[in-house]
Amino acid sequence: MTPNNDHPLLFRMLELLQTAASKGVLRKAVCSKPADPTVQKTVLTLRTSAKGLYLQAETFHTDNKATHRNFPLTDRASAELTALASAFSQINLITSAGECEYRTSASGKTVLLGADKLARRLAATEQASEMIAPLSNNREKQYILTGAEPFLQHLGVSDKNGRVYDRKQAKFRQINRFLELIRDVEDKLPKEELVICDLCCGKSYLSFAVYHYFANIKGSKVTMTGVDLKADVIEHCNKTASALGFEGLHFLCMDIKEFEPKVRPGLVISLHACDIATDLVLTRAADWGTDVILSTPCCHHELNHHISCPTLSFITDYSMLRQKLCDAATDALRLCRLEAQGYTTTALELIDPDETPKNIMLRAVRKKSFDPQSEAARAAAERYRAAKEFLCGTQTDSLHF
Repeated sequence: MTPNNDHPLLFRMLELLQTAASKGVLRKAVCSKPADPTVQKTVLTLRTSAKGLYLQAETFHTDNKATHRNFPLTDRASAELTALASAFSQINLITSAGECEYRTSASGKTVLLGADKLARRLAATEQASEMIAPLSNNREKQYILTGAEPFLQHLGVSDKNGRVYDRKQAKFRQINRFLELIRDVEDKLPKEELVICDLCCGKSYLSFAVYHYFANIKGSKVTMTGVDLKADVIEHCNKTASALGFEGLHFLCMDIKEFEPKVRPGLVISLHACDIATDLVLTRAADWGTDVILSTPCCHHELNHHISCPTLSFITDYSMLRQKLCDAATDALRLCRLEAQGYTTTALELIDPDETPKNIMLRAVRKKSFDPQSEAARAAAERYRAAKEFLCGTQTDSLHF
């Protein structure tokens, strides 16, 4: 690497990083305290592919997405690595030979701790004896569930040996991804006793998975209710819950418009409630003051029937593009409405769109100190009203979103 006189300590840290990587003793380098508020951290790890060794930078963003960049173990990577690393105020280099830490203070002063000791150890390191196996770029993903869980066998996702059936692989990935998204908001849920509702639960794959996650994996006290109109499905789900010993999980056959939980739910979930059923789910959950709402909509027809926006006619004149626009606009309006009701909202990807086009997760987390009379609340409500009028004109009272 060519020395960087502007950032000598940062250059030395990156030099140690590349040395550790080239000797195969790098565990990871964690870049934290970013200048960009949309970034949480970046983790550099040693990877291998058919083309050889390289460094992968995995950047975690505040919207729970992650992006990746690869750097070859050559001199030409130094400028790009320096640009990446200089966006953070702290870097921790962790190797099997030792550790060091780079820090930048608010005043711009930099320090590098443990570098001399690590450099001596790296110089004395024998690659063959201490090398850490680099991660494969094609390594198998580690899921929360393994397939051996009894409820997955009862639901026909896996066999008695815990092997997930080929035809259920997509469902297995979907369930695990949903649990990952729940894990991201665990700290926003009640700690003592958790009340969960699954509205329009259908066959209830998620009900069983979420109950298992909190009751069996996390050891929480959980009361969970699934609600749906299909009597035969609800009967089967109750029998399955009883057979599994899921004492806190129950299912009701009724219209969700008539369902009233005895205790305010901490979490409301819904997977693929069709069209305006999703709006009813969101309305009920927000009216109850639910702490966290996770909903994956299904079809979107309501707005397609009502959209009346001359400004967007260059899109709405084409039926296929009109539907795609309405899909996105409907979910955006739903999030706007929840923001006006005191929630922080996000749209996330549930699963690979190649597996299902119904892959958008709407997430809403209740603000603990929300004041509906505040200026911010009034501005959010006005933003929601203006968006509806822009898309549908002034006759919007009959709309469900």
